[in-house]
Amino acid sequence: MLKGKIALVTGSTRGIGLGIARALAAQGANIVLNGFGERREIEQIENELEKAYNVRVMHHPADLQSPDEIYEMVEWTRAQLGPVEILVNNAGIQYVAPVDELPRDRWDAIIAINLSAAFHAIHDALPLMKRKGWGRIVNIASTHGLVGSINKSAYVAAKHGLVGLTKVVALETAGTGITVNAVCPGWVRTSLVEKQIEDRAAQSGVEIATAARGLLIEKQPSQQFVSIEQVAQLVVFLCSEAANQMTGAAITMDGGWTAQ
Repeated sequence: MLKGKIALVTGSTRGIGLGIARALAAQGANIVLNGFGERREIEQIENELEKAYNVRVMHHPADLQSPDEIYEMVEWTRAQLGPVEILVNNAGIQYVAPVDELPRDRWDAIIAINLSAAFHAIHDALPLMKRKGWGRIVNIASTHGLVGSINKSAYVAAKHGLVGLTKVVALETAGTGITVNAVCPGWVRTSLVEKQIEDRAAQSGVEIATAARGLLIEKQPSQQFVSIEQVAQLVVFLCSEAANQMTGAAITMDGGWTAQ
């Protein structure tokens, strides 16, 4: 379905981002991975995806706190593979603390990576999409882009901002062949969520499985984690022709969390 398209997925050396990259590759897209990790492990991912799906897969190590490095990544992608046609802003970090105890540098880092990096990537990739008359921008937000939770001021502010950015860029590009949407998953058992489960278990003196169930019961009525594959397939759908008239949407996949 996406044969020959060029997809850049930030934060894609593991977790949700890697799942999205794999799903796009399965549809024939050439992939630029971005994120940190051991070079040998990243090369294994590149080789695995190339062999499995007969696509080109490359990696750029841009630090998303640097606008210059983001620009270099977009330009490097254009030089190596072609103009970015699918941009998935997935990279994110978390720090949990009451607002008056949140270190200032953690606030700055979370806003930079979870929100500002998406702006810079869109700013740099959008002119290329406009020239082609086709593009897909998918911002991986969160239920925290729609509702709040205690002790997550920076994360919630960044994800709310990402949903707002999605709406504005969608309005500015309406009718151009470019769509811009946000995906808002609930609890997905990634390393970020695993850390919260471990902290919860340690604070409560319970086993990891009990802490995980408690996390779900508190927020997610389905009492099941969203899977990486489910998020990835939603991104694939948003890149399809069936989603040509979906733009500016914040799409929840949260087991009923935001329906409460």
